[in-house]
Amino acid sequence: MKLEEELKQTRFKDEYQRAMLNIIFTGGWLEVGASHVLKQYDLSSQQFNVLRILRGSAPKPLNLLDIQERMMDRMSNATRLVEKLRQKGLLTRKQCDSNRRKVEIEITDKGLTLLKELDPIMEKNHKELTKKLTKEEAVILNELLDKLRD
Repeated sequence: MKLEEELKQTRFKDEYQRAMLNIIFTGGWLEVGASHVLKQYDLSSQQFNVLRILRGSAPKPLNLLDIQERMMDRMSNATRLVEKLRQKGLLTRKQCDSNRRKVEIEITDKGLTLLKELDPIMEKNHKELTKKLTKEEAVILNELLDKLRD
């Protein structure tokens, strides 16, 4: 559906405003699509992102700043996210032996098992959400979005 139909707006200031609103709206639409799946596992997309970051760094632990720098949503409260995941047994937090001010965060076996279960489900979800784009269109879209942020 066109953005105009989605927002019930017939015109925009210019194509740049339409593009910006389209990116924001589509990002939200993709977020809802992913969140629908993750909700069944009592996870937010930000929590899922933290678990994937930790899996990617394993076996090396990360600190909160490392995690925050790698997050998709950098405005998220990483401390709160990490604590919720710790309470669920999906990661551990412990003080670094060599620097007591540093907290090391690692994914647990339970967290790895959950991600292993979620990987094919999220892959299927991503394919479903992006099925209307060809690979070539996805490449062009990526190039344009990278160019916008460059």
